[in-house]
Amino acid sequence: MSPLPTRMANRWERRRSLMLPPGQGRLYWHVLLGEDPQARAIVEEAHDRLAGLPGLDLVPRRFIHLTTFVAGYTHEITERQVTVMAEEAAGQLARVEPITVTLGRVLYHPEAVVLEARPAERLRPLLEAARFATRAATGRDGVLAHDTWLPHVTVAYSNADGPAAPIIDALGERLPEREVTIRSIHVVDQDGPETAWDWRPVAEVRLGAA
Repeated sequence: MSPLPTRMANRWERRRSLMLPPGQGRLYWHVLLGEDPQARAIVEEAHDRLAGLPGLDLVPRRFIHLTTFVAGYTHEITERQVTVMAEEAAGQLARVEPITVTLGRVLYHPEAVVLEARPAERLRPLLEAARFATRAATGRDGVLAHDTWLPHVTVAYSNADGPAAPIIDALGERLPEREVTIRSIHVVDQDGPETAWDWRPVAEVRLGAA
């Protein structure tokens, strides 16, 4: 992810071919952070600084999240397989204690503004559990949401082409750091186009529940 792009790009236009209609969806492994006070505080500060700038879709506060893995399309995975996925992940994470990461460093992509979750290696057990559980339950490999594993919390997506400088000037390269403790991971049904934010958690796996 380039730290300082000069131009922003319309994410939704670039992803038009990947958009699904209502009634079709994908299953994601997400760490849902909308109820975490520290995560909400830092995202709300970022939103306050970005307020009034054109070309951005701010992530709804209730869906603040850290994407871990994409399990597959909802029509390819049965309810029973979701249950098995959760059971398999629970087995993998039974002896993994809650994970504390730091949010503060701002990273810029032409299509998004995100907060890096550091250190990334602490979150590796979540990725490995999601990958293992998806394969065990469905017989298929899921995929990373991005080309490389870079744990992050998205603040806003770009919905237009334009200069990046106003956004970078508003946020800078770092916000006051917040420590976030991750205690569970969810399987989330994301129905329809991404812009609809039609999310439904269908399973939760708690860490350290041996």
